[in-house]
Amino acid sequence: MFRPFRRAASRALIDRLSGEIVTAARHPALFTGYGIADDVDGRFESLALHAALVLRRLNAMPPPGPQIAQELADSIFRSLDAALREKGVGDLSVPRHMKAFAAAVLGRARAYDGALGGDPDSLAAALRRNVYAGKRCPERLVRYIRAAAKALDAAALEDFLRGKIPFPDPSAVSAQ
Repeated sequence: MFRPFRRAASRALIDRLSGEIVTAARHPALFTGYGIADDVDGRFESLALHAALVLRRLNAMPPPGPQIAQELADSIFRSLDAALREKGVGDLSVPRHMKAFAAAVLGRARAYDGALGGDPDSLAAALRRNVYAGKRCPERLVRYIRAAAKALDAAALEDFLRGKIPFPDPSAVSAQ
């Protein structure tokens, strides 16, 4: 059972889940086969997309799912903050950048969540706009995201408590 007062145990779980999201977001097939730009923006979009899917699922679960989601979101933002500082962004500029990151991640999460539950074309439109900056056709990515959402929706809270996120292999999703 997830216990918020056992900081070492919860920190280890959040670190494992965060690592699973980063690993899925950096899968080489997303950049080679799906055409996500292999640059800072593309990696951010992939991270935001995968994080949004996991946070969506955790927030739909019974407690402690939403609490894990909040701690996971906090961890992701701490990592983004650390990455900015590592890149040499000045202390006075970091809060402005973090505010922009938070708005971007939360906005995308709302768009993807709404699109997964609604009009099938809205997911393609959101991915085309956010991930591809309007320049590519997102049909294969739509299939991958739907497969990922389905796998996450089938996952039990216990899977997350073990630090496992059942992302599908993007290489296995057909290009047609």
